[in-house]
Amino acid sequence: MTTEDQSADRVSVHASNVGGIDEDELTLLPGVTVLEGRNATNRTSFLQAIMAGLGSQRSSLKGDADEGHVELTIGDRTYTRTLSREDSATVYNGDPYLDDPQVADLFAFLLENNEARRAVERGDDLREIIMRPVDTADIEAEITELEREKQRIDTQIDEYERLESELPSLETDRNELENELEAARAERERIQEKIETADVSLQESRSQKREIEEAFDRLRDARSELENLEFDLEAERATLEDLRSEREELRTELEEMDDHETDPERLAGRIEELRERQRALNETLSQLGSVISFNEKMLEEEGLELSDADLVVDGGTEQVTEQLVDTSTETVCWTCGSTVDADRIEETVDRLREFRTEKLSERSELQERINDLTAQRSEIERVQRDRERTQRRLDDLEGEIETTQERIANLEESIADQETTVAQLESETETVGGEYDEVLDLHREANELKLRIERLESDLEGVNEGINEREQAAAQHEGLLDRREEIAEELTELRTRVDRIEAESVESFNDHMASVLETLEYENIDRVWIERKTREVREGRRKVQKSTFDLQIVRVADDGSSYRDSIDHLSESEREVIGLVFALAGYLVHEVYEQLPFMLLDSLEAIDSDRIARVIEYFEEFADYLVVALLPEDADAVSERAATIRRF
Repeated sequence: MTTEDQSADRVSVHASNVGGIDEDELTLLPGVTVLEGRNATNRTSFLQAIMAGLGSQRSSLKGDADEGHVELTIGDRTYTRTLSREDSATVYNGDPYLDDPQVADLFAFLLENNEARRAVERGDDLREIIMRPVDTADIEAEITELEREKQRIDTQIDEYERLESELPSLETDRNELENELEAARAERERIQEKIETADVSLQESRSQKREIEEAFDRLRDARSELENLEFDLEAERATLEDLRSEREELRTELEEMDDHETDPERLAGRIEELRERQRALNETLSQLGSVISFNEKMLEEEGLELSDADLVVDGGTEQVTEQLVDTSTETVCWTCGSTVDADRIEETVDRLREFRTEKLSERSELQERINDLTAQRSEIERVQRDRERTQRRLDDLEGEIETTQERIANLEESIADQETTVAQLESETETVGGEYDEVLDLHREANELKLRIERLESDLEGVNEGINEREQAAAQHEGLLDRREEIAEELTELRTRVDRIEAESVESFNDHMASVLETLEYENIDRVWIERKTREVREGRRKVQKSTFDLQIVRVADDGSSYRDSIDHLSESEREVIGLVFALAGYLVHEVYEQLPFMLLDSLEAIDSDRIARVIEYFEEFADYLVVALLPEDADAVSERAATIRRF
């Protein structure tokens, strides 16, 4: 749908059975809306409800419900969405605001599980995220089609060049055949004149001539049939030889194929096991990140005392965080209220960081094993397909060879019978002449010349066809060369266009990330940018060049010096900040505000309240409705800017 100017409209959201919401509603005014509350108070669920009404399919259905509903009213327009459970999947229906939510999911709905934020936190190649909203699919499809056309043209050009190289030899053959044909026709005329002037009585000569001509006509027909049979036999024998050669090649190919004993289904099961471990590991890393981020923040604030709602107890990391209370005096522990040594708390957080680094390495190793097993499975399946295809062809060849051998046997039998017939007819022509032996010899010679002329005419016709084909190939050759040059230019232009789009996208992201980072004013992060590189990857059996977008970071040391660092070396909170910076930059790069008047923000705990306020101030001029979920202590910093505050 097209964006309408709805900046002055109130927005009402009614949701049931979405996220953790049973049923609730919310009214938004243009500007900033703050959803204030502690964790697990349905703030994120309300953001998911807004996402669903706007068109996203990343909202969740309440665990104990089979169907959920969202009604989003903007001014006098109402948009509806239904979420229903089918098997283990959630199905979305209704009439949402956006027909295609792809860009919004990536760069406007910035919740904790936002794909752009998570890609940065995981250290992924960012090309797919950045280029997904950019329409390069048509360009790449055109490149693929042009490459195929170029391959076809190259094959045709090679064939035409081969045909052209044979033209001089064929022209020589034609000249020789024309000379032989002219000589044979002249000889036949000479023999015919001798037959007509032979000294035989008129009546007897005419009767004898008819008898002789009939005998030789029968002989000529029999010899012609014999030649046809011999030609067919030669063709069948050539076919048989080709079939046998192909059979031997396929047998050799079959023997050389790797005989994989591993069942690909077993590999698939193993891959799924590793992916389950990876998912569990991601959950552990997420929990660790939350624990580390919270404790880093509390250490920076010098151990403020918090209520029970802020206790850090989280699944697999509960035992590690309990070590924070296993010491003596000096600082009040924000986990349980006991007095502990602050240095011991910092040591425990350091151990948590080390533990997280180990888990990150374990996740990378898991991914490598998954990639290796996936490649191994694909190769085994490919070999199996090739083996089955080769075996099917071998089976077909056996049948074709058997059929060809039967035709050869039948032809050999027919040739033997025809040779007997020719011998009988030759004997008849020898006895038909009687005292007219001279006339008989002349007729026999004339008959042989006629057969020779017919063969020469047939050969000449074949040579002329070959010459015509090669002359046509020569005429088309130049056109194909021109087309190949055109394709090369088109491919260069298309590839340059893709490169230009990639370069412009990266440059735009880098500019906007610099602006957002400048707004946040982090002293220990000097610069964040995306570096575009090219590397060789395998696609099937061939290697191709692919672009990768790697995130680069320049940090500032305690002594003020700068150094280049990797995303893997950042703390969990720093990774979350960089992920948010990247996603916010994407909102500006792709001008999401032009097609969607909403921006949703959540999980900003890695940023202090002053910086949260600066981010909201920066982006409220772009989004007509900026909805942000905040903890109470962070909400205070933006309350003056908020048009709507909803406390949970």
